[in-house]
Amino acid sequence: MCGIIGVIDKQREFMDGSALRDSLSIMNERGSGEGAGYAAYGVYPDYSELYAIHVFYDNLVEPKTQVEDLLETWGMIEHDEEIPTWEQNGIRKIHIPWRYFFRPKTRLMQRSRTPDDEIVKYIVMEVNKSIKGALVFSSGKNLGVFKASGWPEEVANFYRIENYEGYLWLAHNRYPTNTPGWWGGAHPFNLLNWSVVHNGEITSYGTNRRYIESFGYDCSMYTDTEVVAYLMDLLIRRHELTQELAVRALAPPFWEEIERMPEKEQKLTKALRLTYGSAMMNGPFAIAVASPDSMVGFSDRIKLRPLVIGEHDNRLYISSEEAAIRTIDSSITNIYMPRAGDPIVGRTIA
Repeated sequence: MCGIIGVIDKQREFMDGSALRDSLSIMNERGSGEGAGYAAYGVYPDYSELYAIHVFYDNLVEPKTQVEDLLETWGMIEHDEEIPTWEQNGIRKIHIPWRYFFRPKTRLMQRSRTPDDEIVKYIVMEVNKSIKGALVFSSGKNLGVFKASGWPEEVANFYRIENYEGYLWLAHNRYPTNTPGWWGGAHPFNLLNWSVVHNGEITSYGTNRRYIESFGYDCSMYTDTEVVAYLMDLLIRRHELTQELAVRALAPPFWEEIERMPEKEQKLTKALRLTYGSAMMNGPFAIAVASPDSMVGFSDRIKLRPLVIGEHDNRLYISSEEAAIRTIDSSITNIYMPRAGDPIVGRTIA
C-alpha cells in the first residue's frame, strides 16, 4: 500500500502545492486516512541561508523552552513562528507545528567537514530522543515538510499547501502497517536536506538501524523510513558517494549479476556490497528521495512495489501510479517503469 508522488523541475521553475494535493488524492485507496504529508524545496526564499526547523509541540510551555534553550546553545534563532494551519473536520490538532529559522555557530563543531550540518543533526537527534513533547520533523535549508494524520486533501487543506511554492515536491499517502498512524510517523521523513517517501516494508530494519546508530544517529520513531533518510545522509553527505552509488549500496545487484559485470564495474560493486553490507535494504519497497538539487527514485531488487517514471520538458515525475502523474500533467507521453534496483535521478541544471 501507500502512494508516493514526486516532481522536480530541472530549471527550478516553481509550482504551488495544489497539483500535488490533487495527484495524491487520486491514490486514496492506497492510504487509510492515518497519515499524509508534503515536502517542498524553495519555499523559504527570505530565509534561504538558514535552517528551517519544524517542530511538533504537545504544548508551548516546557518542551518549547527546552528546545529553544538547545537551539540558542548551538546557534541563533533568527525568526520563529507557529506554522499557520486551518481547522479541518477530519484532523484533530493534537500537536502545534512551529518553525524556527536557525543559524548554527560553526566554531562549535570545527572538526567536521560540514560543521553546520553536524550541529543541526545533533539538535534533531537530541530533541527527538530527550525532550518529551517535542519532535523535529523537518530541518533543512529552504525546504519544509508539512504532515499530519489524515487524508491527503485534509492535510493539504490543514496547511493550505497551495500557498507554498517550490521547484521540487514529494508527497505521500500512508497506510501504516508495523507502526500506528500518528503525526510523526507520516511521511515525508526528513533530515537536513534529505526528504524521503516510501511505499513498502524494509524487512532488514533491525540490521539497518543498528548500523546507522553506530554512526551517531538515533532512530527514535521506530519506522523503517526514518532509517532510509539517515542512511542517505550518511552515504552521500558524510561518505561523499554519488546518488547512484548510494542506491547501489542500499539496493545492490544479486551476486550472480555482479559476476557477469565488466571487471571494473564488478570490483566497484563488490566493494560497495562488502563495505555497506549492513546498510543493504531487503524487503518490498519503492522509494523517492529529494535533496536541494536532485530527486532519485528506486525500488527493491525484484520490484515488489510499483514505481512509475514520467518525463516531460524540464520535469521528472516519480510515482506509485501513472494516473497520479497524469493528474499533474495530462499531456505527458513519456511514461515508463524502470528496471528493478536501477536509480532514476533528476538533477537541477539552473
